[in-house]
Amino acid sequence: MEAIALQRVVIRPLMREDLASVVAIDASIEGWTRHAYFERRLDAALREPKLHAQFAASDDKGLAGYILARVLEGEFGRLAPGLRLEVIGVRGDAKGHRVGACLFDALSDYGRRHGYADVRTTAAWNDHRMLRWMDAMGFTLAPNHVVDCAVAGGEYTPQRDDPAATPNGEGSVPEINYGGRPGNDFERLARDNAEVGAMEPGDLADIVRIDRSITGRDRQDYMKHKLVEAMHDSAIRVSLTARQDGTVAGFLMARVDLGDFGRTEPVAVIDTIGVDSGFTHRRVGHALLSQLFVNLGALRIERVETVVAPRDLALLGFLYDVGFTPSQRLPFVRWLD
Repeated sequence: MEAIALQRVVIRPLMREDLASVVAIDASIEGWTRHAYFERRLDAALREPKLHAQFAASDDKGLAGYILARVLEGEFGRLAPGLRLEVIGVRGDAKGHRVGACLFDALSDYGRRHGYADVRTTAAWNDHRMLRWMDAMGFTLAPNHVVDCAVAGGEYTPQRDDPAATPNGEGSVPEINYGGRPGNDFERLARDNAEVGAMEPGDLADIVRIDRSITGRDRQDYMKHKLVEAMHDSAIRVSLTARQDGTVAGFLMARVDLGDFGRTEPVAVIDTIGVDSGFTHRRVGHALLSQLFVNLGALRIERVETVVAPRDLALLGFLYDVGFTPSQRLPFVRWLD
């Protein structure tokens, strides 16, 4: 990409050599250093350049700002690709000089050239400075639902952890397309209905099979990218598969990081949860979530978050039934005309 001169600022691709400056700018904003987070993000961009868009703004003093985005392929029920704005930062003495606007213009131009329909992001409802900036950049509220749930140490929750109470193992809530008090010796929990374990690279074929049984489409490339992300891009591996009758019956892809969308507390984000259509009403989704919360509690992760497409009311109902509630973060979209 050719560098674009904008007054005294030059917009260019972000490079590995920028890492120290990015970390320094971020530390001045957040009050602490997140070197490992940005190092992972830059490494991921170098490993899968087609899935990342990262730009830097330089002036005569060096790095003036940066913007990091990731390509959305099929997360959260999407049918068309787009961009997910995750981090933007501007050096203190460069603020007020449209550095952030220039970076966002570069990201928008990149999105248009690659045929992406929109840029998505989230922000806390009371992050007034960020909300003003997004308003100036043309963002509007998106129709998606952002929901989250406190992990609370992975403690027992009946709606999520109890096994099915109805005959033949059928729960009151249907399994869908996406997705502490231990039990005593006589109790069974939802996670006991399946053999739930950490996702492995060898699970790809089964994940693609399950996704195809749900969507009717072959999304092998997307699922491969998500599996690589689950294995390498997250600070902590928390993605899971569930087996019943010796067969992979469901999967959950999640990530844990400190940094996306201005978050400074540890948060797990569920990108995709899928249950084989042949295993519906067997509480495979409950088993995956039950085990996820136990694992996150042991890791001292405080919260789980996901985004639900507006048409996925069955998924939203399922998540509400197992303890999720509307998040204090709001979804935003900027359409790329």
